[in-house]
Amino acid sequence: MKTKLRNKMETKSLKSCLNKYLVAVIILSGSLFAFNNAARAQVKNIVLVHGAFADGSGFKALYEILTKKGYNVTVVQNPLTSLKDDVDAANRILDKQDGPTVLVGHSYGGTVITEAGNNSKVVALVYIAAFAPDKGENTIKWVQSAPPAPENGILPPDDKGFVYYDKAKFHGGFAGDLSKTEADFMFASQGPTSVQCFITPVAEAAWKTKPSYGIVATEDKSIVPDVERTMYKRANAKITEVKGSHVIFISQPEAVAKVIIEAANGVK
Repeated sequence: MKTKLRNKMETKSLKSCLNKYLVAVIILSGSLFAFNNAARAQVKNIVLVHGAFADGSGFKALYEILTKKGYNVTVVQNPLTSLKDDVDAANRILDKQDGPTVLVGHSYGGTVITEAGNNSKVVALVYIAAFAPDKGENTIKWVQSAPPAPENGILPPDDKGFVYYDKAKFHGGFAGDLSKTEADFMFASQGPTSVQCFITPVAEAAWKTKPSYGIVATEDKSIVPDVERTMYKRANAKITEVKGSHVIFISQPEAVAKVIIEAANGVK
């Protein structure tokens, strides 16, 4: 009788311990869930990096969408004098951020973020119709990796070592889904791009250690879409395809913003 009573008491005690253990696990799981959600909520900084033949003004629509959703958005103005100068410009902005940051690059800006993305503030990379070279590779290697579209208007360097986009091809080759008026303004505001930006190799590829997202512009005439896909796949980036020209961040800002927000929310 005493043995049965003792066994009953031991069973009751064991159940009580198990219940306490389960409660502790549930509380801990809830705390971890809350911590992860808080960590995700902290990624509110977005830094945008433009490419060659452009400036930061093209990000206006994207800026407005993201800021209305509560993000702190900063646009880097690349000097376009060398890859080092452009990476330094991005790092100056990144160093000023108050927490984790998603770094976004368009076109040649992808090469810039591949290097600048090693900054400790950067938690994710987003490539918009962009180059994503590996360590030791430069932009020109990927420009020349496939036959260009007939509309492509990238001209050879001039006698001072700067590269421009052909005015006659700018609308069709660079901004085919924008109005001619918009394309004309973009051409007029393009920055001269030093050939050094294209021929300097990347020292360290940030996409090897940080989550990456790649947007393919399916109607791109400045970078062959298959070249974008190849680079993104190698970088193990999550790929999104958007129908649009090389400047999809202007013609399709909502679609591009969606990927950037996904990158911000996906950081753990």
